[in-house]
Amino acid sequence: MKPATQYTKSGRINIAYQVFGSGPTDLVYIPGWVSNIDLMWDCPDLVNFLTELSKYTRVILFDKRGTGLSDRVVELSTLEERMDDLRAVMDAVNSSKAVLFGHSEGGSVSALFAATYPNRVISLITFGVFAKRRYSSDYPWAPTDEERQKVYEMIETSWGSGDMDLESLAPSKAGNQEFMNWLSSYFRSGASPSAALVLTKMNTQVDIIDILNTIQVPTLMLQRRDDIDVKIEEGRFIANRIKGAKFVEFEGNDHLFWVGNTQEVLDEMIPFIKDEKPVKVYEEKLFTILAARIDGNQEYVRNHRDFVSRLVKQYRGNIVQFRGQSFIATFEGPSKAVHCAIDMVEGIQNVNAKLAAGIHIKEAAVNEAHFITGYTQGFVETILKYAQTDQILITQTVKHLLSGAGLSIKEFKSIFESGSGEPLQLFSVTDHLHQENNSATFDRSQLPKNDSFVENVLQCIDAHLSNEQFGVEMLCREVGISERQLQRKLKAVTNKSPNQLITSVRLHRAKELIHLQKGTIAEVSFQTGFSNPSYFSKCFKKEFGLSPSDFSAN
Repeated sequence: MKPATQYTKSGRINIAYQVFGSGPTDLVYIPGWVSNIDLMWDCPDLVNFLTELSKYTRVILFDKRGTGLSDRVVELSTLEERMDDLRAVMDAVNSSKAVLFGHSEGGSVSALFAATYPNRVISLITFGVFAKRRYSSDYPWAPTDEERQKVYEMIETSWGSGDMDLESLAPSKAGNQEFMNWLSSYFRSGASPSAALVLTKMNTQVDIIDILNTIQVPTLMLQRRDDIDVKIEEGRFIANRIKGAKFVEFEGNDHLFWVGNTQEVLDEMIPFIKDEKPVKVYEEKLFTILAARIDGNQEYVRNHRDFVSRLVKQYRGNIVQFRGQSFIATFEGPSKAVHCAIDMVEGIQNVNAKLAAGIHIKEAAVNEAHFITGYTQGFVETILKYAQTDQILITQTVKHLLSGAGLSIKEFKSIFESGSGEPLQLFSVTDHLHQENNSATFDRSQLPKNDSFVENVLQCIDAHLSNEQFGVEMLCREVGISERQLQRKLKAVTNKSPNQLITSVRLHRAKELIHLQKGTIAEVSFQTGFSNPSYFSKCFKKEFGLSPSDFSAN
């Protein structure tokens, strides 16, 4: 029996999830690429696999933002935002610790979450995962740019059709037309062609190699030896870099774990789940570290401490140390650290001071008293030696995890990292919106309401939801940027124009109100800024594939 679909908020985005099973251990399934948790239940093979897991665990399913039943108001999502979605779902179901089961592209966020929040992870299980999706001499199994371009073209011209060569994902089902029809429908219902394309392009830039050795939780990696989509060498490469990881190779060539020799897969997973006991407390975890220097007289530095502290807190960071003109702060992810630094540079500029910053990701002690080591202090001194005023430098590790953040990143220089002697590649990072807006008359030193540009835009749209006159001009005034800048920024981080985003937010809110039975369809249309119920129904059907009345009847 299909479990009820529920929703929780990750920021201002609705994330759809389902929970079933009565086992003593929580297991969160993080799917690859795109998903639709309702359509999963139309595939007997997948249902059988999940049902077997539910005998031993409480299974938690969810669709990441922009896919499936979750809000599609944004099509791009960074790994960091996907971690936020995962954490929001765990919080919603009161899961303090869980086994993470990541498949294919879902392995990237699973690995990063396990490294960043080890005390919320019992263990990590992966199937057919990769560390990067772009060929390089040190990772020669990934597709070349030419091969990825063919994938982009296939999505643009053949999304969800038989021309997608879906048989390569499940060769053992190639002759089963019913299964292939379901798989095609599953992808179409999981994402629109444009969303699938931007997700694929974003995944091409992701690289988690540098964080693999920071994963401390017990790890079981599973893969079929002749998997066409992900080469077996990739699995071996990853397993060799995760401390104590167990890597199991199966015969076969199916990339989907729920087809083929599924019993063998379950026979490895279930004992691993039953045997692993969560560590009480991990003393180290992965941090994003922001080191910065304020250039100005001592009075300026003292006056800016409160501003810096409040801005860091706004981005869910924590000040670890103030020392002279420099300070160190930690964040849960690189995007928050970079956007905080961008706002900080501009806010301090407005009062005639300057700031230089460097951002890195490393494993460090959870206990603040032991956080500042010789290595950390050496890194701070090294990167701030190179960072010029009004400049933000990031390391290669940070760059690889910023895909989808809508930032401009340029190569800066290689240096030798203090302490290890290893070369450290540095990049400068800027935001197009801030680059072009230095002459703006509004005061950016005021703290943002939320911890991201998109969150601020969504909050602004929500505040004017019932006002049918609310449009791009009013949105620009409230956010404080020009229409051209708003167009560029939203396109970079949501793949939508301002008008498209406003309409999409209205429709998703309408869907939520109908689902919660908060009024008639006509009343909901007025509540969400549509003065014409007929036009509302037309837009609703275009967005969701169902009329409001059909959706209400489901």
